[in-house]
Amino acid sequence: MEGVETNQVKPKVFKIIVIGDSGVGKTSITYRFCSSAFPKTCEATIGVDFRERTLCIDNELIKLQIWDTAGQERFRKSMVQHYYRNAHAVVFVYDVTSTNSFASLASWIKECEDSVLDPAAIKIIVGNKLDKGDPMVPTAIAQQFADQYNLPLFETSAKDDSVANHVESIFLTLAHKLAKSRPMIPTPNKWEPRPLIIRSSKQQHIAHQDANNESDSCCWSS
Repeated sequence: MEGVETNQVKPKVFKIIVIGDSGVGKTSITYRFCSSAFPKTCEATIGVDFRERTLCIDNELIKLQIWDTAGQERFRKSMVQHYYRNAHAVVFVYDVTSTNSFASLASWIKECEDSVLDPAAIKIIVGNKLDKGDPMVPTAIAQQFADQYNLPLFETSAKDDSVANHVESIFLTLAHKLAKSRPMIPTPNKWEPRPLIIRSSKQQHIAHQDANNESDSCCWSS
């Protein structure tokens, strides 16, 4: 039933945002989960890259809307509030071979705390790029940091097929937690702007349209 969506049964929809420094592999992680592959080419995300996957959890359809957000501040400044609005879960990503990306986690967590994010939203930390050999950020140090914020820690590689199943496990863990703890994303009222993904040949950008406009946003679905 995984990946199947019918007219008779509408899935519960959950929004997950993936944040972290540019180049830590956010796009690779989301692509690996939604497409079961590593992207052949990967450019820096501008604005937000949007993917979906529908799962069957405990005989119930669950749709994960995954927002892969830009790491560069100049692309994020005007869109921060839209990233966090109605989000049910946040995945903080760092590169295990980059101490700078790990050090930035504290500022990403602070941005999250200062945002409109629901305090009940699920949060996890993911260290990516285990395929690159010995990590510059030891697991013990990363675990100590995660414990400080009372957040679960996962380490994985979106590229290496031998450990890529960890990516699947991470999002399935989130899906199970979300299915038990959160309702579906509320439908915007007619006065609230809704997100629209504007896609060019290479990049995705996020803009907003009035809810009275009947155009639908584009997305991928497994």
